[in-house]
Amino acid sequence: MMDKALENKLREQITEVMQAMDARGLNRGTSGNVSARLGSSLLVTPTGIPPSALQPEHIVLVDAEGHFDQDGMRPSSEWRMHQQLLALRPDVNAVVHCHSRHATMLACAHREIPPMHYMVAVSGGASIPVAPYATFGSAELAESVIATLDGRYAALMANHGQVVVAPSLKHALLITEEVEEQAAIYWGTLAIGGPALLSDDEMSRILDRFKTYGQKKQG
Repeated sequence: MMDKALENKLREQITEVMQAMDARGLNRGTSGNVSARLGSSLLVTPTGIPPSALQPEHIVLVDAEGHFDQDGMRPSSEWRMHQQLLALRPDVNAVVHCHSRHATMLACAHREIPPMHYMVAVSGGASIPVAPYATFGSAELAESVIATLDGRYAALMANHGQVVVAPSLKHALLITEEVEEQAAIYWGTLAIGGPALLSDDEMSRILDRFKTYGQKKQG
């Protein structure tokens, strides 16, 4: 039986994340999309609705077979990517995709973000790779992103933008912001000869430390 209270909470959170991305300059217009796991189904943003007009009731429920209310809002063109990511990554419950400026510039240049700063590790890896290009909304794009993430939380999407998966919507938004920040820093260093990179050993230490970084609940 569907948990209606959880569904309503997630609808509100998805709406808040889309509006926060718009307010923080991470997304523009009707681009980008957000989803969250709801049992075996997912809730995903609708296509063609700007964040300023988005309401919790607009969020689309898509079941495990890909069915949604044909009389309601249509889901984002990327809903299949969201569905496949959530299906293949039981460790995550939320997906955020946006066209943040610097991440998108690097994605269009097919440049991954290298291990230049310890905060690159928020992606779950020593670098933030670029998923090979495929047409938006296609099964090929979903497959490309899934293969490129390979257990990470974040990746760039060639000629497209960035995508983040995380245990929660709040966590996904935080990673999305940091990916854009790291993209901006890398873009800036390229103008002065490129960054000096951290070693593989150092990035391994950082990734290990990130496992216990921040506030953790006790007991």
